[in-house]
Amino acid sequence: MIHLSFIREQPDKVRKGAKNKGEVIDLDSLLNLDNEHRSLLNSLNELRAERNRVSEEIGKTKGTGKDALDSIQAMKKVSQQIKELEEKVGVLAEQLNSKLLRIPNLPHDSVPIGKNVEDNVVIREWGDEHQFDFTPKSHLELGASLNLFDFERGAKISGSGFPLYIGKGAKLERALINFMVDMHVDQYGYTEVFPPFLVRREAMVTTGQLPKFEEDMYHTEVDDLFLIPTAEVPVTGIHGNEILEEEDLPIKYVAYSACFRREAGSYGKDTHGLLRLHQFNKVELVKYVTPGSSYDELESLTAQAESVLQALGLRYRVVELCTADLSFASAKCFDLEVWAPGEKKWLEVSSCSNFEGFQARRGNIRYRREDNRKVECVHTLNGSGVATPRLLVALLETYQREDGRVEIPEVLQPHLGIKELA
Repeated sequence: MIHLSFIREQPDKVRKGAKNKGEVIDLDSLLNLDNEHRSLLNSLNELRAERNRVSEEIGKTKGTGKDALDSIQAMKKVSQQIKELEEKVGVLAEQLNSKLLRIPNLPHDSVPIGKNVEDNVVIREWGDEHQFDFTPKSHLELGASLNLFDFERGAKISGSGFPLYIGKGAKLERALINFMVDMHVDQYGYTEVFPPFLVRREAMVTTGQLPKFEEDMYHTEVDDLFLIPTAEVPVTGIHGNEILEEEDLPIKYVAYSACFRREAGSYGKDTHGLLRLHQFNKVELVKYVTPGSSYDELESLTAQAESVLQALGLRYRVVELCTADLSFASAKCFDLEVWAPGEKKWLEVSSCSNFEGFQARRGNIRYRREDNRKVECVHTLNGSGVATPRLLVALLETYQREDGRVEIPEVLQPHLGIKELA
């Protein structure tokens, strides 16, 4: 969340940042509530000080053998006032925190201002467009002919948006996951973790999914647990309510997880095949870093996710998101979009984001500086390294041959034990 003192000092900047993100906020209501809360808190502290002063006097009076009954009766009334004020202050504090949790993170000054996805900026492209001397098939056609997945039976089991991978399709999915996790561990020094797939409400609040996006989440009401929309949630929560040492930063985790999203509001978008799912697999990268290094770390994080696509020989582009396309919690974000020849479109496979101190403040994740031993919020970053469904779409469509077979990129062959899907 944004620190309340910053909102008090620079409300116009907060309003402008939220507006550029396309977020509607009622900052006046929040500031009025803050003023009321601080006023009552001052009154409460004055009464507490008065109680302490009179209590000390009562003790002295009793010590001299004099009657202190009138003072004792007066303090009973003060104690009752204190109790009532404490309840009011507590209610206002909860209301204030609830409002703060709905204020979005502010875009970094370098983020292009825009109104929609059309205002995103292509930063760079990598790879040449694959040339076919035949009409390339879609991943749906390839998957059906090669018996890689079965959407009808997946829907029979769980409903639409829950794919069933079969045979070599299941093995290819697993090979991609293993390849990406191993790459980030071996080449970039990430520590692998295998997190829980259900998390407490607090973990979802930390990363910014709650309270704003609760309708998009799968929720188990009896236990009040949420199925994770991304491994970012449990992995960012690893160091919740902790103070880290600066010498231990950056901390870098890579995690595979299944991801679950209801995708409320996605109707009318591309939903066929593997393009938009309620359950999918993803390899996630999460970093805890010092504030002064976070934008350099964002660049390296993006490059590390890019290296997956380069190793697989897939054409892709890096897109800097404009203000209106940033997520609620992100201060700056680069999307990686891979080219799918059969679909004839760019498909997002990764979003690499810097949240600055926004998530850390919500989750109370701090570090102790080496120079002055002061405690500050870390900066958190995350990016997909990468998500498998659209990656699989691009891979199948890029490496298909006219006879219907699909070549396997050389880096994947050791994980699969085959050179082609036939």
